[in-house]
Amino acid sequence: MPLLRRKAYLNFTGLFSVVFLLFFASCEKDVNINLESVPPQIVVQGVIENGQPPYVILNTTFGFFSQVDLSTVANSFVHGAVVKVSDGIKTITLKEYSIDTSGGNRFYVYFIDTTNLGNVLVGELGKTYTLTIDKDGQRYSSITKIPYPKGPDTVWFGEPVFKRPTTPATALEMFANYTDPDTPGNYVKYFTKRNNEQFNPGGIFTDELVNGQPVKNIDLFAGTPDDNSGSSNSDSVYYFFPGDSVTLKWCEVDKGIYDFWNTYEFAIRSGGNPFSSPINVKTNMTNGALGSWAGYGALYYDRVAHP
Repeated sequence: MPLLRRKAYLNFTGLFSVVFLLFFASCEKDVNINLESVPPQIVVQGVIENGQPPYVILNTTFGFFSQVDLSTVANSFVHGAVVKVSDGIKTITLKEYSIDTSGGNRFYVYFIDTTNLGNVLVGELGKTYTLTIDKDGQRYSSITKIPYPKGPDTVWFGEPVFKRPTTPATALEMFANYTDPDTPGNYVKYFTKRNNEQFNPGGIFTDELVNGQPVKNIDLFAGTPDDNSGSSNSDSVYYFFPGDSVTLKWCEVDKGIYDFWNTYEFAIRSGGNPFSSPINVKTNMTNGALGSWAGYGALYYDRVAHP
């Protein structure tokens, strides 16, 4: 598959480690906390889904008090790693690509070598895939599975369940009915794409309490980039509007990826809240790497939003 075609499926949102700092002070006594410097850790954002080749984005973490700008992000990309993906029979080596972005910045991704058709691997339902990354004498690895997906029974749009006085009158929410399979351990992560936007992550679900049962009126907010969490325009970004062309990407994932997304979303939602409990985002990577190697059993649903 040509690289330009594959780029439509990539979510270019950078993935970095989440650090929580709780500072307690009183009027009688000052409290000083000395934060020791920690060596950078590698952060993995790897994806393989049915019908698509794998891609891997590698970054390093940066300090809590570091000035974060486009230059910081650009300098965090990991170059020259040996990245391999195997299905147990065939092993391919991914090639590092540099992609121009707006503002003259560059984005880096490890992807299949498009000049070597023998070096192609496409995700298949039910298969397990191993990722290995060799960099500076260290090996990081992970195993993920692309589960068989069970899609929603019906999908439609309607008036949002929760509205504030500032929510636009024409705002719509997506809803779904879903019948969970009778085998326990099903996990769903969804993404949405609106008009010409990229796919953005939505919620994550488990059948822990509803195994084998029908679930009605699941509210599916519009997926949003991580940097929109708590933004001033949240009354618009979480909803759809009449005439929007919407694609729902409904994915079955394994337990490791459910744990990653579940803890990651909790950390994003509680960021900046001094009363929230600190949480470590779970990873399915080895050797101290952060992030995830994620297999998605994906189904796509195209709809035009209307009441």
